[in-house]
Amino acid sequence: MPKPSSANQVSAGSLPRVSDAIRLLVLDIDGTIAGVSNDIREPVLQAIRAAQAKGIQIAIATGRMYRSALRFHQQVGSTLPVMAYQGAWIQDPAQNQVLRHCPVSKPLVLQLLDYFEEPALRSLLSIHFYINDQLYVREITPATQAYSERSGIQPIAVGDLRNVLNTEPTKVLALCEDTAVIDNLLGTLRSRYTPAELYLTTSVATFFEATHPSVNKGTAVRYLAEEILGLEASNVMAIGDNFNDFEMLEYAGIAVAMGNAPADVQAIATWVAPSVEQDGAATAIEKFLL
Repeated sequence: MPKPSSANQVSAGSLPRVSDAIRLLVLDIDGTIAGVSNDIREPVLQAIRAAQAKGIQIAIATGRMYRSALRFHQQVGSTLPVMAYQGAWIQDPAQNQVLRHCPVSKPLVLQLLDYFEEPALRSLLSIHFYINDQLYVREITPATQAYSERSGIQPIAVGDLRNVLNTEPTKVLALCEDTAVIDNLLGTLRSRYTPAELYLTTSVATFFEATHPSVNKGTAVRYLAEEILGLEASNVMAIGDNFNDFEMLEYAGIAVAMGNAPADVQAIATWVAPSVEQDGAATAIEKFLL
């Protein structure tokens, strides 16, 4: 379904019997179904349960680690694989089986690390390597500690991150509270690397993320919908709030951006929901599926 030039131009009333077409609802976590509380509020859970009662399957697509995403997967009662790390790691919890894993090549990781450790950047960035669903860091910084508390993951401090590169990372993350530093990082590295070399994005304004070039939530959702479930894009509704949701929203037949999403993300959506703190995901589910 083509997206309108202005997300707010489209209402559910102009999309008759949408709920009959949608068989899969894909949800981002942070900023979409989990806000400041770091949990899913009851109105959102109730809307998800109502969609499931109509036979609509639910899946999670997130930049989070698999282990960090698992409690949300369980909370929404999903029976489908979890799309973690922007889709770089897709695992079926029921079978404890990794269906797809696309790590970043070691030479590119070393190049990124060399750049992050340049004198102008080293003291500004907290660097995270994700290997075998474990989090490795140079040191525990305040930014890393805050990340750990929200994600529920204990980081492993190793000093020189080159010491853990006997296995290629699933994802590389650079954190900085100064969003201008992250913006500059993204712009600089996008000028150095083509999309065929690295997928570069931000999941929140303070997180720079690098993954394998074939990885994004759009390719992950396509894989789940078409290869596992035998569906088409027109059977998929997706809800997200940030730039790492961009490709997923482009793919989905019904694309909902949260009210707290950046303007460029809202612009490609079928409809813009209220913010996460206003239970916008519940409003979107009720509007289009119930």
